[in-house]
Amino acid sequence: MPDWIKNATKCRQIDILLFERFSNHCLANTVEPLRAANELAARRLYNWRYLTLDGRSVTSSSGLLVEPDAALRNDCRGDLLFVLPSYGFRDLATPSCLAALRAASAQYETLAGLDTGGWLLAEAGLLSGRRATVHWHELDAFAERFPDIEAVRERFVIDGDRITCGGASAAFDLIGGLIARHHGEALRLEVSFMFMHGGTVARMPDRAPVPRSAMVQRAIGMMRENLEEPLSLAVLARRLGQTQRRLEQAFRRDVGATPRTVYRRLRLLAARKLVEETNLPVAEITVRCGYADPSAMTRAFSTEFGLTPRALRTTA
Repeated sequence: MPDWIKNATKCRQIDILLFERFSNHCLANTVEPLRAANELAARRLYNWRYLTLDGRSVTSSSGLLVEPDAALRNDCRGDLLFVLPSYGFRDLATPSCLAALRAASAQYETLAGLDTGGWLLAEAGLLSGRRATVHWHELDAFAERFPDIEAVRERFVIDGDRITCGGASAAFDLIGGLIARHHGEALRLEVSFMFMHGGTVARMPDRAPVPRSAMVQRAIGMMRENLEEPLSLAVLARRLGQTQRRLEQAFRRDVGATPRTVYRRLRLLAARKLVEETNLPVAEITVRCGYADPSAMTRAFSTEFGLTPRALRTTA
């Protein structure tokens, strides 16, 4: 059974505290990867709610109206609270808001400031003595306003039970990194594939993403183009002008898995897509996904997803 299935021991509760003029782009880059992780795992790994301080609706900077699930109250509990203001954040740092954030620090395992959310956490005294970042347009002012915080120009920073993230696109990298931490690098990689977001690998804990090598990107592209007749590792390395050893080292460094593991996973994902979205017989799916016989594909499929193809199709 894959590591990311073994690690799926609980559904994590994620709450997102929204303020007027929040960034819809940032919100989407936070929530959509979580939705994709649930979909790819075929189980609920993450549950999320939208909160506001008073339970009233808020409107994003682009005019999207959001009706929250609840107000941030003393009985709110969860694994992680994302704090998401964007524009006009300085005016949001009212005594009642800061008191609510301080109370939330005892109710959630981790607090995370997205976009300019780090500024509100800092005003509440929740980042003192920590490394942190904020939207880079505000970073110099942030460093001057909070000299007891080590302000750094990084896409996101994880310092113990505090997370800060520098903007909307960085939020996708952050969530990918959290998915990898919780459920394994393979699931993070699949989420990136779903969004065609393959340029970076979010390394944990608190460092900027490490660029995936061109070699690994080309190798994954070749794998996806050769699912029906899988290439051997030797042929794949030769076409890339590399040795097998260097190819394996690159995959372990950039992806956290061997080329064979990634290739098998891509073939099985293709099989699952055909099972769910077509009426093709299992024997035909077997051929299309590069397996020698249906029983071998069914065994691999069951090991990977916990269901046989026929059982999954019946459930779907």
